[in-house]
Amino acid sequence: MAQAGWVKEHVDQYINSKGAEGHLWDRASAKGSFPCLLLTTIGRKTGEPKTTPLIYGRDGENYTIIASQGGRPSHPAWYLNLVSQPKVQVQVAAEIFSAVAHGTLGKERQRLWRMMMEVYPLFDNYQEKVSGVREIPLVQLKRKD
Repeated sequence: MAQAGWVKEHVDQYINSKGAEGHLWDRASAKGSFPCLLLTTIGRKTGEPKTTPLIYGRDGENYTIIASQGGRPSHPAWYLNLVSQPKVQVQVAAEIFSAVAHGTLGKERQRLWRMMMEVYPLFDNYQEKVSGVREIPLVQLKRKD
């Protein structure tokens, strides 16, 4: 499936500027700028790399992302890709590194969800939209040395 035009534009801008543009994503409807990283997964069906810009939070040395897909009833393709292959590439501003993705549960998930609400409060709205259909996954990205 092809990326939406604005996603491809965001990714290209981010890569071409080495994160100088696109790292802070301006979202008028959310009234603010939000930190974005680029997550590159390997397509579970194609075997090809797929890059997606995602809002992130920091938890110590780890990066936290949420598979909200804007409150749609199904998980985003990037999430299904990293479940299949948790080794990913991450770009935060100009820094590019390998990481391993893992889901979170219980108290850790609750703590990180609260942290992410401070970064981007609309995640709570997305979870409300899919309540009873799915729990939106919260993922930690741990740098791989």
